[in-house]
Amino acid sequence: MGDPRAWLLWATTVLLTASYGRNPLHGIVLLLVTLWVHARVSDGALTRGPGVPLRLALAVIPLAAALNALSAHVGETVVFLLPSWLPLVGGPITLEALVFGAVNGLSLVTILSGFSAFNRAMPVRDLMRLVPRAFHELGVVVSISLTFVPQTLRSIERIREAQAVRGHRLKGLRDWVPIVTPLLISALERGFTLAESMMARGYATVAASAAVPARVLLTAGLLASLGGWLALLLVPGVATLAVVAIALGVGMLGGALWVTGRSRNHTSYRPSRWRARDSLIVGGCLPILIVLSTRRDILFYSPYPKLMLPIFDPIAGICALGLLVPGLLATSRDKSR
Repeated sequence: MGDPRAWLLWATTVLLTASYGRNPLHGIVLLLVTLWVHARVSDGALTRGPGVPLRLALAVIPLAAALNALSAHVGETVVFLLPSWLPLVGGPITLEALVFGAVNGLSLVTILSGFSAFNRAMPVRDLMRLVPRAFHELGVVVSISLTFVPQTLRSIERIREAQAVRGHRLKGLRDWVPIVTPLLISALERGFTLAESMMARGYATVAASAAVPARVLLTAGLLASLGGWLALLLVPGVATLAVVAIALGVGMLGGALWVTGRSRNHTSYRPSRWRARDSLIVGGCLPILIVLSTRRDILFYSPYPKLMLPIFDPIAGICALGLLVPGLLATSRDKSR
């Protein structure tokens, strides 16, 4: 569904906007934008499944408001009083605390909705291309771990259905033993099979000629960085030399990563190409990023000390609509992948 770098910028923009912009009116606009993009990239699957963003919003926002009101007894508009002898929750429950908790829950749901859309739009194989060659093995391990999660969930469902056919019912912790045991055995079998197949294909083989220079650069870089940092903290009058040593050490560490990456032979069956729609996605992110860097105050809102209605800035709202571009560009062919 496009270049992963453009989608990563989109998800980062949603994260920054939801984190720094506490205005609930702009937050609602941003949440609706992410929900619509999520529905477009997932073929309309907006209200199906236990962890979809819409259901998550209906649960997280009231819960965050209640937790904040019970823990933060700040504000002038008192809704009701809890007995002071209650630990942690005792005291006044204020409307300002409820609103502040709801705003925090709204920001959290918006971030989760944005990254859920990003996860649906970007396959793991495309994200793997962004990992530097020096960390290729780590990226492969992480991607394998992520793919094991849905496989494990499907295995749990199959095992539960098979045990239910045999008359097994879950009533307590002991009843989970007939489910956990075959689940563990199947997970170990998948792990051993995957390890043997990767070993047979020569996974994680490194050229011996590149191992020694990388280790030398890594050791020297760590020593130079650590020595410069200690000299900067403990030895007065050598600040310049300490900064030079730290910079030299960081350069050596970068050189070690470069040498290690050069030793990895990397080929791509279907190379990723930057297309016009990727530029459109980036262009849609730029307006709200400009607002964040120049006029962050119009996105800020605090209900303390006394609750006041937030002010909606139409320019910022229009800029946030630029994040709709990925959903507008999503096609049925992309969603069927």
